[in-house]
Amino acid sequence: MPDEIDTLTEDAPRVPAAIQGASAAAILLMLLDESEAATILKHLGPEEVKQIAKSMYDSANASENQIEQALDQFVSESRNVSALAVGADTRIRTVIHEAVGNVRADNILAAVAPQSSAASLEMLRWMDVDAISALLANEHPQVGALILSVLIPDVAARAIETLDEALQSELVLRAAQLTSVPAAAIEDLESVLAAANVSGQRVAKQPIGGPSDVAKIMKKMPKQLSERTIRTLKKTDKLLAQIIEEEMFIFENLRDLDAKALGTVLRSVDAAQLAVALKGTDADMVDRCLATMSKRASETIRDEMAEMTMVKRTDVDEAQKAIMQIVRQMAASGEIMIAGGGDDYV
Repeated sequence: MPDEIDTLTEDAPRVPAAIQGASAAAILLMLLDESEAATILKHLGPEEVKQIAKSMYDSANASENQIEQALDQFVSESRNVSALAVGADTRIRTVIHEAVGNVRADNILAAVAPQSSAASLEMLRWMDVDAISALLANEHPQVGALILSVLIPDVAARAIETLDEALQSELVLRAAQLTSVPAAAIEDLESVLAAANVSGQRVAKQPIGGPSDVAKIMKKMPKQLSERTIRTLKKTDKLLAQIIEEEMFIFENLRDLDAKALGTVLRSVDAAQLAVALKGTDADMVDRCLATMSKRASETIRDEMAEMTMVKRTDVDEAQKAIMQIVRQMAASGEIMIAGGGDDYV
């Protein structure tokens, strides 16, 4: 048996055991198209990217035998999906954290891995919506706003639905104004959870809340409630309310409109403005929009786009915002319908 081990060691790639996995991953990434490799790396943490980047340099002159071993390792692990427990937690958490942010990722992952979740959020993860609503109603609005931002949008929308109208607006306002969470706020939240017999732990300062997160929550609310909340919010902070409205339905969401509604919108948009707006999107979006127009009109816009040289990102953003303003006006007047939370439309 020792002789067999020695033989395998001599045939293996000369890569330190500690970075063998990273070296194999580096070889696989170098075999992929650049854009595909970049897409994979986006799901990794900074330290993992740093390690793999180093391994990619080290593996630049990999032998044919090393490449075959990396591929064999990948195929072997892919076949043993049921045996992926080793390192699976780190991989899964990295992907989820990258997708939805650190605090909310912990909230979501607790449903499948409660044993390794952060203790300070344990109560929120396992409370039902009614219990969360009661907590929001009885705690200081600043703590309530923090709780609201930590929850996934679906739960947050249902939790806020039964609250007093004034409190709804205040919580939404405070949550939208959040940019990061100082230690004092975390301590307040931990005190609230400790009162419910949940022991907390210090959590690093995390970027949460803000208009984008609130917009996601508002989109999950029933139409009447979200509209009323926005109206009330405008009385307190008109600019912030406008930002939230804009975040609730952005230019890319035009993909969600059916062809008839999209055509109705675009017929009300200036051709030059539409050309600038589409300059900042992908080919699929351009094709979808122009397919709702006449052949002559679509050719005119394509010609205008082709004649454009460099277009400032700010000009594209302004054109897209102007079009979305038209969308919101049409939705408000009933000319078109945009899917909202549940079976509601706005």
